[in-house]
Amino acid sequence: MNAKSFQFSGLLGCAVMLASVTALAQDQNATFTFSAGTEYTTGRYGGDVDIEDLYVPLTATIDYGRTQFRITAPYLSVTAPEGTVILGPGGEPVPGTGEITTESGLGDIIGSFTVYDVINSRRLGLAMDLTGKVKFGTADADKGLGSGELDYTLRADFYKFFDQLTLLGSVGYKLRGEPSGVDLEDALMTSVGFNYKVTPETSAGLFFDYRESAITGNDSIQEISGFVSRRFNENWRFQFYALAGLTDSSPDWGAGIKIKRVVRQ
Repeated sequence: MNAKSFQFSGLLGCAVMLASVTALAQDQNATFTFSAGTEYTTGRYGGDVDIEDLYVPLTATIDYGRTQFRITAPYLSVTAPEGTVILGPGGEPVPGTGEITTESGLGDIIGSFTVYDVINSRRLGLAMDLTGKVKFGTADADKGLGSGELDYTLRADFYKFFDQLTLLGSVGYKLRGEPSGVDLEDALMTSVGFNYKVTPETSAGLFFDYRESAITGNDSIQEISGFVSRRFNENWRFQFYALAGLTDSSPDWGAGIKIKRVVRQ
């Protein structure tokens, strides 16, 4: 299957998923969330010059009982040496060696399904969720905006609840597609952190993320990130976050904002 056919198949699959999610949103017990954001990251990722990445995702989410459906369609703009390949959000770029160029367009669309409270103990204040995720190869591989392949991720999220503090940890594994000319490895991913409710409307948190590199011989990706989230009312929420990388395979730094609109049926 050529790149254009693969892109079309990925978009068609996403359209079917979005139609199913939209139909579910009509149920009176469902909660629909729409979010928009902007994220900027920069780093050398083991190369000789900075790679600048502007990521602008639009996300639709349906929460229904103990399940959640989510689909994200991003715009991507990358300034990097020619030949650079972006492996998707949360993955390091493969640096090129050509002239500095800027490429932009549709990024990789991501669909996910979460089951809440697979484990839940009110007595111990513990819970666990499970999430399956598919990254569709919708980004233009010829421009280096994506690998052009499907990636699959399975992740477990763990929570320990206190009065105003929630401790969080996650572990997951990503199975990567193999683009032509690039040898990529599957990757283990973990994170630990906390969310503290400063006031009923404001929360803040700090996380450490670890991800194995997709490229044999490269350092793992290690980042520290912090966020502040503000709920203006029952429907509108705003979040600001910043991150710093700790290894050569990580971004030097990054920052982003996210705005959420919640609609309860």
